[in-house]
Amino acid sequence: MICEWRDLATTQSCYICPFMTSEITKNKFRKKKLGSYPFVSVVFSITLALFVIGVFGALVIYSKELERTVRENIKVQVYLKNQLTPEQTKQIEKALTAKSFVSKGGDAIKFISKEEAAKKFIQETGEDFKKFLGENPLRNAFLVRIDPAFQDTTLLKKVKKEAEQIAGVFQVDYVPLVVSSINQNITKIGLIVMALVSLLLVTIVLLINNTIRLALFSQRFLIRSMQLVGANRWFIQKPFLLRAVLHGIIAGLVASGLLMVLLSLATRRIEELTLIQNTDRLFLLMSSLILMGMVVAVTSTYRAVAKYLNLSLDELY
Repeated sequence: MICEWRDLATTQSCYICPFMTSEITKNKFRKKKLGSYPFVSVVFSITLALFVIGVFGALVIYSKELERTVRENIKVQVYLKNQLTPEQTKQIEKALTAKSFVSKGGDAIKFISKEEAAKKFIQETGEDFKKFLGENPLRNAFLVRIDPAFQDTTLLKKVKKEAEQIAGVFQVDYVPLVVSSINQNITKIGLIVMALVSLLLVTIVLLINNTIRLALFSQRFLIRSMQLVGANRWFIQKPFLLRAVLHGIIAGLVASGLLMVLLSLATRRIEELTLIQNTDRLFLLMSSLILMGMVVAVTSTYRAVAKYLNLSLDELY
């Protein structure tokens, strides 16, 4: 179909080919797309970067909780002398509670009777030693959880010596090699995880910065146009910074949502993760992701816009 267009000035009729109409429409569409901001790609890049940080942050949280759980299970066995009265046993418990090396909490000291210890030993080994010994050679004991500040091989020796000086205590026992191994492994794991997180954090910040700089590259002529009509620096930077804040919030929320889904799936597969899960720290991590997304996006946008404001026309090309 041929469309007619009449020129009012010349009163002449012009005929436009439909192919020309299609080409004009395409050119207009191209002009609209020229200099457009890649919103989706920027948000996707920031979201992916924040999600990776969130995963490593969650690993750090779980490792810290695992360390806390392991340290809480470091206990010493305080064996009591035979023929002690219940009152004497209570006095020993009070004396232990007053010691600084005992961890705080209601279950820091647990009494294990020799009958209970014998029953547990028989269940685990399947051997009833009382049948051929004729008596129970085990002793009543207290399981004492040690404060993390004293979980060192040297300090534990002092703890052992101090506890054995309490009247009615027969012997204090612990496994020094296990304590030393736990401390060494926790230190190594902590250093490796922190090094990886630091390296990853620097890489992610650079990635977000480069993504935003590339996105603003298409806006450099728009920035120059605003500058040529007399707009001041803050007037030009303000809309870009507000958009960066929006990008950071959206990316942080999406990354936090993905992290929650991942942790939920992991918990369903590995139920033991619930034992070392710290909900408060995880929510703090997710809030930090949103804040970090905003800060990095705004900082990168500010630097990129400032760069294009300072470039000459030749340098823009």
